[in-house]
Amino acid sequence: MKHFQKLIESGIQPMKNLQDLRLFCEIARQGSLSACARKMDLSPAVVSASLKRLEADVGVLLFIRSTRSLRLTQKGQQFLLHCKDALAILDHATTEIHKEDLELSGVIQLSAPSDLGRNLLVPWLDEFMALHPKLAVRLQLSDSQADLYSQPVDLALRYGQPKDSALIAIPISANNLPVLCASPAYINEFGMPKTLDELAQHNCLCHGHNDTLDTRWSFCKGENISNIDVQGNRQCKDGDITRRWAIAGKGIARKSRLDIIMDLIHGRLIEINIDGWLGQPFPLNLVCAERRLLSPTVNAFKNHIYQSAKALTDQLESIARITR
Repeated sequence: MKHFQKLIESGIQPMKNLQDLRLFCEIARQGSLSACARKMDLSPAVVSASLKRLEADVGVLLFIRSTRSLRLTQKGQQFLLHCKDALAILDHATTEIHKEDLELSGVIQLSAPSDLGRNLLVPWLDEFMALHPKLAVRLQLSDSQADLYSQPVDLALRYGQPKDSALIAIPISANNLPVLCASPAYINEFGMPKTLDELAQHNCLCHGHNDTLDTRWSFCKGENISNIDVQGNRQCKDGDITRRWAIAGKGIARKSRLDIIMDLIHGRLIEINIDGWLGQPFPLNLVCAERRLLSPTVNAFKNHIYQSAKALTDQLESIARITR
């Protein structure tokens, strides 16, 4: 505080010249006007003018300058200490007066797929609402997509790119893929398929949404695409039921890796890799109908679930490296 008082006594007006003070500290940190200009995305002329203005305000030479070097004077070193103290106080004061504004409130109206919602989204929401207790949530879980224009839903977690180009899509897990999976018990009893054609010899658990069931599974390897017709004795339009059947050893499922990531981490399911054939990209996005809906609450929620998904993906990759 004493440094801040000395800064005021020096005759400078802190708030009026706040940018000049910040540029002065950055010049000292970078060691040159040009480096400071690049760092702050300003022209060298603007940085030079700011320094001259500041030196005129305080009435002392702050730097000794030559064509090749720049160093603080003794007075400049003293002033730098006062500036850092003053800026820290001002930044803290600004944070404090806006702290109440940063407290999130309101209602999150959200739609999500069945198994993603039950197994990942619900605990993510619980964590987020514990951090922001003034929030409320209205959650709709279904493998049928909600209509963001007519239903009381502001946001939706959806796999794949939106078919409606007018929708705003924010990536949550851009590298997600659909993967084949089965329980260790199923693999022990019926074996691991070595080729795509061998899938026809296995009980495949098919699911879908709306009026369709996914009984044709697509795979790609480089530019090659292969479509395999599969069949099995269990079909369901609820993705979480398909996941539960797979865990129970009833067959092979094709699921979003993110949907089953906890099962893969804990060994309840095994990912089946067939000779480099992969499912086509299946990114998870947070979707809304209008950009004005991207409020501070929505942005904070987006960041929370993005980091939560990334942490699980990193954990799975770490386990895979260890077991290779």
